[in-house]
Order: sequence, then structure tokens, then C-alpha cells
Amino acid sequence: MADYDLYYWPVPFRGQFIRAILAYAGKSWDEHDAGEIEKLMTAAPRDQPVPFMGPPVLIDNRTGLALSEMPAIAVYLGETLGLIPDDAASRAMTAKIVNDANDVIDEITIDGGREMWTAESWDAFVLRLKRWMAFWETTGVQHGLKDDDGFLLGTEKAGVADIVTSTLWSTMSGRFSSIAAMLDEAAPRAAALSRRLQEVPSLKALKEDSDARYGETYCGGEIEISLRKVTAKAG
Repeated sequence: MADYDLYYWPVPFRGQFIRAILAYAGKSWDEHDAGEIEKLMTAAPRDQPVPFMGPPVLIDNRTGLALSEMPAIAVYLGETLGLIPDDAASRAMTAKIVNDANDVIDEITIDGGREMWTAESWDAFVLRLKRWMAFWETTGVQHGLKDDDGFLLGTEKAGVADIVTSTLWSTMSGRFSSIAAMLDEAAPRAAALSRRLQEVPSLKALKEDSDARYGETYCGGEIEISLRKVTAKAG
């Protein structure tokens, strides 16, 4: 039996953060297909492993604990797998960074496709996206992150904050070249950290496997089509 069961759609997007943490920690997991996910989503809350509206859902097969919501899962894995420093400030900052990442992907998909991007709305959003990028850059600089060395919170080894950072920006940059250029300009140290971690063997293997499984897909659906249109014109 695998260490965990993960329920998430066959795209990178929100589930990729969980996959990356598990891969970095050397853990195994089984993924479930869209039919199984839809069946769980429509079940009565009392019949779900944990009450949830949409994936990701993670089940820890060692304990039977089930969790939904990406930030909650990421923090739980960090705490139980030794990927969050054992002090209150680092735990709080890690939770902040994970929640910021969750906010960024909500915003870049306009709350999961509530509206579609237009050239005008994207142009207006670019300044806000650069500001988001500056959050990561500023945090890293405050904790001694260099162009080619160090981690986001000044720790001696990578933790959940770094894995989530790398997953957020490398996945997005790998699929949208104009966003990659924007990140290099607005947050060069965070961009370098993201690339550096993707060379860690476990994360590199995950990227190669994800590219083979999902191709260039990011979040899927009409919102990705509109996002590709506006970022292509911006590039």
C-alpha cells in the first residue's frame, strides 16, 4: 500500500504542490481518476473521507487521517515529514507562503474561471501579479536568500515554503513564457530558487513525469485557453 492516497484532477495546478512535497520527502502515493473524484464530490458529507467541495483530498494511510484544502494538506505534511522548522515564527511564515501561493493561483484563474481573461483585464492584472512576485523576493531577501544560494526562510535545508515556492513559479513559468520573463525581472532570487529546487532529483523526476502525463496543461478548461491567449500576446 502506498503511504498516501491523493485525489486530484489529471493536471498540475493545485495538486502539484502536494505531489511535490510528497516527492521531495520520498513518499509514495496513489492517485485516483476523475470518476472516483466526482463520485466522492457528490457524496453526502457524512460519506466523504473528509467533508469537501473539491480536490485535492489527501488520505494518510498510516493513520487514516483525511484532509482537504491545499494549504491544510501542505502544512500537515510539512509538520509530519519534518519539512517545517520547529519554531512558531517559521511555522506561521510557512503557512502564510502556502496561503499566498493558493491565492495567486486563484487570482490567475479568476477564481477557477468565474470570468475569462481579456487583453484589458490581463493588462490591469500584470501589476498585481508583479506585486505578488515581489512578496517572495522580499521574503527571501529579508532572510538572506542569494541569487544562487540559500532558502526562502533562511533555513539550512529546503522546507515546505521552498517546495511550494518552486512548484508555484516553475510550473507557471514553464507553461507561460511571458510570466517566466516577468518573474526573472520582478523576483530574480525567487526565480533562481525555483529553478534550483527543480534540479533536486526527486522534483526533477516529478516534473518529467508530470510533463509526460499532462503535457503543457496548466489548469485546464476555458480559463486556461483565455490565459494562454492573453499571455501569448503579452509575450
